[in-house]
Amino acid sequence: MADRGEAGREDGDREPQGAEGGEDVIDDPIMEQGAVVLRGYVVALVNAEEPTRHLSSEQLGGRPNEQHEPQVKEVVEQLLKIADDINRNAELQRLINQVQGNCAQEIFMKVATSIFTEGINWGRVVALFHLAYRLIYKALTTDRLENIRIIISWVLQVIREQLYPWLVQQGGWVGVIHDFSRWRTVAIVASVALVAALVYYRKTR
Repeated sequence: MADRGEAGREDGDREPQGAEGGEDVIDDPIMEQGAVVLRGYVVALVNAEEPTRHLSSEQLGGRPNEQHEPQVKEVVEQLLKIADDINRNAELQRLINQVQGNCAQEIFMKVATSIFTEGINWGRVVALFHLAYRLIYKALTTDRLENIRIIISWVLQVIREQLYPWLVQQGGWVGVIHDFSRWRTVAIVASVALVAALVYYRKTR
């Protein structure tokens, strides 16, 4: 995973190159790791919800064995712990279930922006990932597979345009491992942020 020095190396002034559609032709470690971690998060939750599906990273545009890297696994595990508390929010689950799987990019970006209106923390990052997971799950279960990489590319665009400087400050995605003592509080805040974002989403439709 990227450390603080790697993320801030001299080419950091260039615009980060994202993975369009989730395919990892990326020369920026934070963007590359973001795509890998997002896929790991989605794979873990989809397979927990529907074990017979056996979803893999490759089906989401990833590489074989990309989830086997120890630090990737640890980051995904930490994000999933935050997601456990988010999942206990009944109002949030009700709102998520109302989100259309084929929502437009403009609406997704408005919802994503509203999640981070009052700041960025790992809980809010998980809220973004969780929204993407529900949309990807709907795409899988409604046989709209062409939407999956589009949704992943939207998340990577949010990372590139809104979260990148903050992630550099955290030392990359590994920062969630080091800053995890407050994860329960962060999860509660994330739940509130995502509820507010989804209420906003409903009003704009």
